[in-house]
Amino acid sequence: MNFLDGSLFPENQPKLVITAAPYGPEWLPSDFPEDIPVTMEEHIQKAVDCYNAGATVLHLHVRELDGKGSKRLSMFNELLAGIRARVPEMILQVGGSISFAPEGEGNVAKWLSDDTRHMLAELQPAPDQVTIAINTNQMNVVEQMCEADLAGTSLGTPEGYRAYREMTIPAGPEWVEEHIRRLSAKGIQTHFQLANITQIETVERMMRKGTCNVPLILTWVAIGGGFDAPNIYNLANFVRACPDGSVLTLESSMLNVLPLNMMAIAMGLHVRCGNEDNIWTQRRDRKMGSVEQIEQLVRLSREFGRDIASAAQAREIYRIGTFYKDADETLAANGFAPNRRPFWKGVPIPA
Repeated sequence: MNFLDGSLFPENQPKLVITAAPYGPEWLPSDFPEDIPVTMEEHIQKAVDCYNAGATVLHLHVRELDGKGSKRLSMFNELLAGIRARVPEMILQVGGSISFAPEGEGNVAKWLSDDTRHMLAELQPAPDQVTIAINTNQMNVVEQMCEADLAGTSLGTPEGYRAYREMTIPAGPEWVEEHIRRLSAKGIQTHFQLANITQIETVERMMRKGTCNVPLILTWVAIGGGFDAPNIYNLANFVRACPDGSVLTLESSMLNVLPLNMMAIAMGLHVRCGNEDNIWTQRRDRKMGSVEQIEQLVRLSREFGRDIASAAQAREIYRIGTFYKDADETLAANGFAPNRRPFWKGVPIPA
């Protein structure tokens, strides 16, 4: 991405898109019972509350009544339908892991099988987006968490800590290409959840080969443990690797979430918050729910002079419903250099 003179002026920036992640699949309801929904009505109401607070994108997971993350697609269908009926304008983004929560006591948290995740393309009503990881990777979500982050929670127990320390993401090239093809065929946008620059490079190569003809709507997931750490050097390198036509959201964990989101607001990027990412205030004097986190970002963004996107504006910014016919159109729309032609020498710039 290029930052020309005036790029930090709010009048030259898109309105802020806030993604809410209020279903905290790594937590047990007992970790934050005031904020983590369990019943279907609580799930739906949480979406409504996040929307009313200013979030226009909802990153969703769903729980069974026993509090464990649901792995049943029928539950996702029920939740999607319930939210559509109450807040039809909201962008619904299904977490591509479905539920990475351990299936039983002592088990390691893991993503479901390739075939099961492919079934997300068959959800009814169809979500607007499904998140996708690129390249099989470690996802040790507790690596950069400290004792104060985990105090009094299920992740602070030896079994809970180990379950999430050992988690990996299966996302090999054959599965990724097929998954994008299936989602696109159903009119569902792929939202890329990327850990580092190498994964952007893989996406670019797919686009150059014509196997990924979609907008580059992505999130930098800076959580450590196989992903980039949330520091200014990694952020600058990642942003520089993103082409000008991409749409970038920043994501981190625990007390890194707010500082990173403030950088995103200032830079004209987009933000994500919610109890999936953090449950504490910056002083750790109390827990902070998803709606309060959204309200905080709305307030800060207005202090920066940057307006919050409406649902319609967020759909336009995210290019919901847009797909491309071939590699040439995809590369041009996303701001990548064109594919090399046989008669081009040196840097591939068309005459």
